[in-house]
Amino acid sequence: MNNLLTDKQFLLAAINQTMPFGKYAGRKLLHLPEPYLVWFYQKGFPEGKLGRQLALIYEIKLNGLEKMLKPLLA
Repeated sequence: MNNLLTDKQFLLAAINQTMPFGKYAGRKLLHLPEPYLVWFYQKGFPEGKLGRQLALIYEIKLNGLEKMLKPLLA
């Protein structure tokens, strides 16, 4: 149960995280364009929490789950 709660918290944090740098700085990760996430996938996601969040958002978009998560945006 604790992992499930942690996973939910990580998901909510990831979709509500804003991009801290680059062309899309200030944009919520869930609103990043898919080609930008594909570029990160090909080049390598950054180290640490932001990289894990970007990888999650990549998978969300790849699997067409973005619309389902939009209501969770803060």
